[in-house]
Amino acid sequence: ALCTENLPEPDIIPTDYFSAIKYDGNATDDRTVTGVGFSPGFVWSKAFTTTYNHYMVDTVRGVNAYVNSNRVNAETSDTDILKSFDADGYTLGNSGNMNESGHSHIAWNWYLGGTGAANTEGSLNTTKTQASTASGFSIVTYTGNATSGATLGHGLTKAPEWFMTKKRGASGGWMVYHIGNTAAPETDELNLEVTEATQDSANIWNDTLPSNTVITLGNNSVINQSGATFVAYAWHSVEGFSKFGSYVGTNSTDGAFVYLGFKPALVITKAASRTGHWNMQDNKNNPTNRVNKVIFANTNDGQYTDPNAACLIDFTSNGFKWRNNDDNNNDTGETYVYMAWAAVPAKFSNAY
Repeated sequence: ALCTENLPEPDIIPTDYFSAIKYDGNATDDRTVTGVGFSPGFVWSKAFTTTYNHYMVDTVRGVNAYVNSNRVNAETSDTDILKSFDADGYTLGNSGNMNESGHSHIAWNWYLGGTGAANTEGSLNTTKTQASTASGFSIVTYTGNATSGATLGHGLTKAPEWFMTKKRGASGGWMVYHIGNTAAPETDELNLEVTEATQDSANIWNDTLPSNTVITLGNNSVINQSGATFVAYAWHSVEGFSKFGSYVGTNSTDGAFVYLGFKPALVITKAASRTGHWNMQDNKNNPTNRVNKVIFANTNDGQYTDPNAACLIDFTSNGFKWRNNDDNNNDTGETYVYMAWAAVPAKFSNAY
């Protein structure tokens, strides 16, 4: 019989490390949200039926501190946003940002585990590094020193393929590294809060690839200002759970297929060689194909739905395939980066 007892145990069960949940806000203080499946270390939340900002909260910076993926604003402290990380979710305050009455919310959740500590593997000691080496994800906080070539310990066992950094104590844009950005990704950067194409910036990553132990920084103040505080989120691919790469658009409704090795729970895509939104599509807002609902990480817009336009995609058992010819994600000859996390690993069937 096809059942879990007759299949090899997968290296990683995706739902132990990532899940998306939906809930309706009620503006009630100490409101518990459950169903995550674990105690999250990083929560990325959006009220998708209204024009509210994205909210990012994590265990490294603390429950009262948030940043927004769609804004350059400094980190903000608010005790009424998220009050505690719990065994199967979290407790919210009565703030409308993550608990708006009359509106639906989506939250993408990543597991970290452990408590974290300062990392001394780089030349720039981190304030705190908390990592899940099993799922290839870590969060790092650090203080800049304005030194070209400064290195930062990320706490993972492999080189990160996608990471993003944000200044905490003052305004500053999101700097994004992606392994599929260009042929020499260490020379270029993307920005999470805008639609701009990739830019060549030697003083961001110091034209140096990340290693198995450290990330290298340039001396640009947006990423390494002396005395300023920063946060970095870093990921690398894990077979059957996550994958980060790029594809080339075809401008066809029978568009590019991207092999992942799993059925995705969340796919984020961004045009690298041209302008375009950061598209976020998941299996909670889109439980069946065709996947036609998208949230833009770089705006405060509500969820966009159109069965014939920019967000039409299929989630398959082993990847995803575009079913539109919109230039935001499938223009002829253009390069697009993607970030994906699994619902079900293809090599172990659907028995898990």
